[in-house]
Amino acid sequence: MQRIAGVIRLRDDKREDYLRLHAEPWPEVMATLKRVGVSNYSIFLHGDLLFSYLEFSGESWEEAQAEIARDPHTQEWWTLTDPCQTPLENALDGEWWSAMRPVFLLK
Repeated sequence: MQRIAGVIRLRDDKREDYLRLHAEPWPEVMATLKRVGVSNYSIFLHGDLLFSYLEFSGESWEEAQAEIARDPHTQEWWTLTDPCQTPLENALDGEWWSAMRPVFLLK
């Protein structure tokens, strides 16, 4: 099992849209995530920062991400959620959610 975390900035003018969408996530999008091996997926908000955490139990996170991206429901979901977000100033080229490095784990 892989633990994956990321951070991105929430646009203030889209805050309510984003929170409303995530209060009732689309079942088809959730089903795709579960099908590829995602579990314990959470998004937290602090000020204007969104922090995501998920656990991945599949073989290849890269392949799972590609499968998620091919899903038409997820593509439509992203047309609504992506405008609510903006990458961090220090994001890598092409990076949307900035990957986070784990530094501590209590088992």
